Amino acid sequence: MEADVPLSYLFVPGHRPERFAKALASGADRVIIDLEDAVSPSDKAAAREAIAAWMPSASAEIRGQLLIRINDASTGWYADDLQLLRQVGAACVMLPKCESVRQIADALGQLGAGATALPLVETARGLLAVSDLATAPGVARLAFGSLDYMADLDIPADSPALQYAAVQLVVASRAAGLPSPVAGVTPDIDANHVAADMAQARRLGFGAKMCIHPAQVCAVHRALRPGDEEQAWAQRILDASRAAGGGAVLLDGKMVDRPVVLKAGRIVAMAARTPDFSQDT
Repeated sequence: MEADVPLSYLFVPGHRPERFAKALASGADRVIIDLEDAVSPSDKAAAREAIAAWMPSASAEIRGQLLIRINDASTGWYADDLQLLRQVGAACVMLPKCESVRQIADALGQLGAGATALPLVETARGLLAVSDLATAPGVARLAFGSLDYMADLDIPADSPALQYAAVQLVVASRAAGLPSPVAGVTPDIDANHVAADMAQARRLGFGAKMCIHPAQVCAVHRALRPGDEEQAWAQRILDASRAAGGGAVLLDGKMVDRPVVLKAGRIVAMAARTPDFSQDT
């Protein structure tokens, strides 16, 4: 994974601007200012006003770390949310219940050159359109709204249908040349549950996770950090490859060729960008 690809995305309610700074200081790679699920209908207008008032004070660096999740196109808040995007010049928009390329184009049409979108696949219709969404202009990455997807299909969390959908996002992302997709939130704040969910998502091919509480961010990064044995194996692979001049080499009775070296390189790179929590007490 590229060094600048985010590993964690933290939601913060749009009507609580006093929490924006704390979210930005949480260690999350990106902060999602939310206008959707975290904001009640009675607070939608106040959230837009709060974001519009706060954004001009944000530096260019901070603005680059922010996404705004708007309400979906079927709601009565959608038009006002699009107007807000245009007003504040957001760098990235998260699109809930995204089901068509048109939704992406409509949102990005409110923003300046270089702005990007993260479509949230949360419905059966969205999953059927996932290849089109992944290849749409301006899409930075796909995200899986797993809780909404379970509700849409009326399936439990352990349903094979959920894993099937998740893998479709992974394959579509890879085929489109996008970073691996972002896993859905874990409602439980407990770090062990969050880490377990991230580890499972990683096994399916996801490379990041959405968080709903600052305490979850560390758990996500911890789960994504390769273990000591995995790191040691990867370093030995890279050392052997370099010693062989980049050609295939026999190590521990196994042939090491380019795919193995690439995997080892990704492991070492991930270890370098995630904190070492082994000394935590």
